[in-house]
Amino acid sequence: MKRCVATAEKNKGRGMKIHEFQARDLFREYGIPVPPHAVAHAPAEAVRAAETFGYPVALKAQVHSGGRGKAGGVAIVRNAEQMETEAARIFGLVINGFPVRTLIVTPASSIAQEAYLSVLVDRSARKAVFIGCNEGGVEIEVTAKQTPEKIARLEIPVRRLAALTPEDCLSFASCLFADPAHAAQAAAIVAKMGSLFVEKDCSLVEINPLIADADGRVVALDAKVAFDDNALFRHPESLSLRDMESEDGDELEAKGEGLSFIRLTGSIACMVNGAGLAMATMDTIKHVGGDPANFLDVGGSSNPHKVVAAFRMILRDPNVKVILINIFGGITRCDDIARGILSSLENFPASVPIVIRLVGTNQEEGRRLLEGTRLSFAKTLEEGATLATKLGGAA
Repeated sequence: MKRCVATAEKNKGRGMKIHEFQARDLFREYGIPVPPHAVAHAPAEAVRAAETFGYPVALKAQVHSGGRGKAGGVAIVRNAEQMETEAARIFGLVINGFPVRTLIVTPASSIAQEAYLSVLVDRSARKAVFIGCNEGGVEIEVTAKQTPEKIARLEIPVRRLAALTPEDCLSFASCLFADPAHAAQAAAIVAKMGSLFVEKDCSLVEINPLIADADGRVVALDAKVAFDDNALFRHPESLSLRDMESEDGDELEAKGEGLSFIRLTGSIACMVNGAGLAMATMDTIKHVGGDPANFLDVGGSSNPHKVVAAFRMILRDPNVKVILINIFGGITRCDDIARGILSSLENFPASVPIVIRLVGTNQEEGRRLLEGTRLSFAKTLEEGATLATKLGGAA
């Protein structure tokens, strides 16, 4: 259970994300009830929208980042006097590195109960899984750790996901809402989420919170959708929703350079050839007590330029205390990787220690090229990960 909830948390940052107002539009398309809203790009637009809806209203910053509420990006405004001030304040925020350029204005809801609901693929189970909790508006991973008995789970074979009926989901929905009328509405929402998830090739669909309001209606008060990057070629309508200004600049640059790069929160930067080896490298770092700063796969080609680009992205992260390079040369030639490292060190002098494991095609030539540098060599992955952790990458 904890593994699956952790996967849901990780998936929030994976795939192509869209803004809440765009996800709300998708929800409406699939018959999932959401409150009305207006999109504003300036305080004056927000003021006009609030006058249309009437007070109180909620203002919600639109950024591709969690923690909007904690950062001050969500506010309830109860009168016209507060409105322009609060809208201007939110537009002035930078939340986790993302400036607020857009917000939505929506009528404030009267909440009788909140729940959490999401659907994703659990690859270990090879099924789609719905995760629910009868407490919404919370960090679901914290709830799973502290009170795991509150987490409900519904596994569905992916081939059946688009054909779910409310009856299939009623028992699960009853774990979210004890009231039978609320549970029945939630069950219908669960089934519609399944259709959205499979038809749009999503990696995550999440509602936090799903509420029962004072009138007895069950409504998605928030909407989060991420699409599987690998399936976007099938969905030009989804790709058109992409907001390039709100995405991680390094990850976008990496795609342009032919690299696979994901920024993480640790202090040991990784540069590896091959996605499987990159995952094994990160696992080994964690095993020996370190914490990876990124996932970075330079691929199977022998292109020194890719190594230079990888160093450029790694060294932008002020949290990096050490770099671990793990190369297993097959198609990739170790001497070409070594030339890329030398070029990188000329262009981007690194002030942090660098540990390298260089094994495979032309490994002796690669090592010879790197003689005289300050790199520390390791014979095995575990040796390299242990040394990198010792040199400053302890978690």
